[in-house]
Amino acid sequence: MDNKEAIAKFVELVKGSNNIVFFGGAGVSTESGIPDFRSVDGLYNQKYQYPPETILSHTFFEENTEEFYRFYHDKMLCLEAKPNMAHLKLAELEKAGKLKAIVTQNIDGLHQAAGSKKVLELHGSVHRNYCQRCHKFFDARYMKAAEGVPRCDECGGLIKPDVVLYEEGLDMDVMNQSVEYISQADMLIIGGTSLVVYPAAGLVRYYRGHKLVLINKSSTSMDGMADLVINESIGKVFSSVIL
Repeated sequence: MDNKEAIAKFVELVKGSNNIVFFGGAGVSTESGIPDFRSVDGLYNQKYQYPPETILSHTFFEENTEEFYRFYHDKMLCLEAKPNMAHLKLAELEKAGKLKAIVTQNIDGLHQAAGSKKVLELHGSVHRNYCQRCHKFFDARYMKAAEGVPRCDECGGLIKPDVVLYEEGLDMDVMNQSVEYISQADMLIIGGTSLVVYPAAGLVRYYRGHKLVLINKSSTSMDGMADLVINESIGKVFSSVIL
């Protein structure tokens, strides 16, 4: 089956489903100009004093806070990015009552910016930041404007983004909700993820239906489990869905 046929089949499956869950990764946002980690031009292939996986760890945040924030400020706070066709179409599907939840590994908030309401953020969000001392909330604009290490404007405490760093556990409430939605879905669409980051990638195994669709530019280790695999730009695939 070529991509044209596969996309036509995808549209047909969407039209025949009323309990869709979307599970997405970095590839959903690359078309909005946000770099991912593992692609050819992703963050892992750029040169830094430390690899991104080291910088974005709890230990590094504690021990090299200034260096952490230099990287975070430059590479993670992509506040000018706009939702792309995939984000917009998913919001449309939710509004039409067909899509029940989005489970995302992304921290950019673009699904909400597109209008989606039920978004389960496995790895947190750059748009939520809290003082570690007094717990005051700060938005992403405050973090972007801060020079060096961001401090609380009330107590002077260190502000930490509400994002899950390496060595930190996922929010179990978010995980449990994700399992519930995926296990009840009649269609599960997985897009823009290499499915190598656990425990998030393990959520796929809770799906019990027969409409598992994988949309990714490259192949994944779970292609063999899918009912339909489309190796194409996720924005292009979703742009074909006309409600």
